[in-house]
Amino acid sequence: MRPAYRLLSYVAAASLMFTQTASAFCGFYVATGDTPLTNKASRVVLAYDGTATRVSMASDMHGDPQQFGLVIPVPTVIKKEQVKILNPSLMQHLADYTKPRLVQYFDSDPCAPIPPPMTALAMPSPAGVMLRGIPMQKSTVRIEEQYSVGEYDIVVITATKPADLVAFLNANGYKVPAAATETVGSYLRQGMHFFLAKVNMARLKEENATGFLRPIQVTYQSPKFMLPIRLGMVNAAGPQDMIVMALTKRGRVETVNYPTVKVPTGANIPMYVESRFGQFYDALFERQVERNGASTFLEYAWNLGSCDPCSAPPMDSGELKALGASWVQENTWQQQAFVTRLHVRYDNAHFPEDLVLQETPDQQPFQARYVMQHPFTGRATCPAGETYRKSLPARFAAEAETLAALTGWAPDAIRTEMRATGEMVP
Repeated sequence: MRPAYRLLSYVAAASLMFTQTASAFCGFYVATGDTPLTNKASRVVLAYDGTATRVSMASDMHGDPQQFGLVIPVPTVIKKEQVKILNPSLMQHLADYTKPRLVQYFDSDPCAPIPPPMTALAMPSPAGVMLRGIPMQKSTVRIEEQYSVGEYDIVVITATKPADLVAFLNANGYKVPAAATETVGSYLRQGMHFFLAKVNMARLKEENATGFLRPIQVTYQSPKFMLPIRLGMVNAAGPQDMIVMALTKRGRVETVNYPTVKVPTGANIPMYVESRFGQFYDALFERQVERNGASTFLEYAWNLGSCDPCSAPPMDSGELKALGASWVQENTWQQQAFVTRLHVRYDNAHFPEDLVLQETPDQQPFQARYVMQHPFTGRATCPAGETYRKSLPARFAAEAETLAALTGWAPDAIRTEMRATGEMVP
């Protein structure tokens, strides 16, 4: 795999944005040659205002882009004018803005206490594949649209027999796993079409200076509000992770047919975790999956006009509109958009159904946030200072216990790490 074309997990894999009444569709990657592709993780942005929805999808697809093929079930025939190329930075910005975060506080001098700081007012956002024809013979496959957009060759097909559709893909260079036939059939029975995108390497070099695959924006309408994860599991090498970031007008989005569970938040954790925050959160999330099973996990829910704290600069109205929040007014001091971040780890054994979603009126703020409290390191020679110093070991012990409970890490190893960074836990 050539580094210049490496498909980055944050958004560089082909990202699909759909505008519809209320539906989102995730597909699967298939190899167009002998090199297999693996789809392990994906990010989805879904913008819904009650009458239209836009969805962006970015998948952590590993492989040579010359072998790239993306198959997505869609409810209508997609015309060329409904397809655009998007800036890859949009989804990354929203992902950074909503990701789990670590906040730091510092103890004041116990001998010269200062009034506790007022809760800071949240600052508002600043203003702001061309498939070659083959003899169809008695096949039920029908090519409905065929065109190119940017570095992608696109075709929209339908069929009445799933085996015909799979055979058509394989005849055109795709390497579709046999396991896909049953799942493809379930979508065909729902009257869906299939949107295929394949990279044209010549145009990739001519039109895309970044060398990375850019997101595609597709527009259509449908009454369904769901994410068809079953198709994405066809060629998965084990469980997959999906981050769903939903932009809405009224409030939080949740799954209807699986529990939506809030991840633990607000816990005080040892200071050494700062350099291992990614490992910490991976372990925490893994533990939540073990305890809650087939669930979606809420990591963030907040009005985009504020944040406390913000882990990235606020998104401006232009970015939000490009991601599908068309109702947001430009150059306003308050963004009228609510964002929900859901994290799901799924596989065939535990997720037999696609995700069915709904918007709720709940606007209660929530974020996966973890606190690192730095002790005061000055002299503090007054009686209050002595009391403060004596209280620290118990506080450190509580942090160690919390970390072990959240992650499943060995308590003795946690204490050793804490002592190495100056937290004298007993």
